[in-house]
Amino acid sequence: MYVSVATQAGSPAPNEDWVGATSSLAVVLDGLSTAGLDTGCRHGVPWYVAQLGGHLVAALTVADKSLSEGLAVALEQVAALHPTCDLRNPGTPSATVALLREQEDRFDHLVLADSPIVLQGQDDVIVLTDLRVDEVCAEQRAETERYETGTPEHSASVARLVAAQRSIRNTSEGYWVASAHPDAAYHALTGSTPANEVRAAAVLSDGASRLVTEYQMATWAAVFDELHTHGPASLIDTVRKVEATDPHGRRWPRYKAGDDAAVAFCVVPDWRV
Repeated sequence: MYVSVATQAGSPAPNEDWVGATSSLAVVLDGLSTAGLDTGCRHGVPWYVAQLGGHLVAALTVADKSLSEGLAVALEQVAALHPTCDLRNPGTPSATVALLREQEDRFDHLVLADSPIVLQGQDDVIVLTDLRVDEVCAEQRAETERYETGTPEHSASVARLVAAQRSIRNTSEGYWVASAHPDAAYHALTGSTPANEVRAAAVLSDGASRLVTEYQMATWAAVFDELHTHGPASLIDTVRKVEATDPHGRRWPRYKAGDDAAVAFCVVPDWRV
């Protein structure tokens, strides 16, 4: 498959998304917000996603290793890189994971938390995502959505939401993300799609997918039209233009005015049904 990628920070802060690819693999990571809370780590989220992304690509060059196994190996390797950090801290750097790998007769996928993979077939799309995070902390999320982004009240409510999420992150009562322990890899949602059913695919962080899922300013069909015609950087530009019409989050309540965004666009050159 042919893969083109783009990523862009949503604010002047360092980009906490990461995207990478080979001719058979696409990886998107979305680092989780720390909301200014203690992490127990001296490295930070951008370092974490860069290390995890590189180790994932290396681990998954072995064709017979499952995506979950590759993620587990990468998580263990990255944890070993910061032995002086407190990896037991509930705020230790973490990320969502979206992986798509082309095999001879199929496409394998893995999603861990809310970075989706969208497969384009001949007549429709298949959205592969993990929305378990949406099932928890509803009260804190509703509070955050009452305030305009950028206000002190909004920042304080985001910190309370993040603290509540941390308390149940990577537990059976909560939701799962890539963090310090390899067992999270085996709680990801995985599956396969026959190769002849996939014309193209978009692997996205939620900073890009929200154009459809949150803002409802495009359909997935329109997203693929833009990707095929102009590429992933153009899609992120479209997201930014939409966000610029609502800088204070009045129309679309959200955690920040502009979120980091990452896109890997995969095309099967000899696709046919």
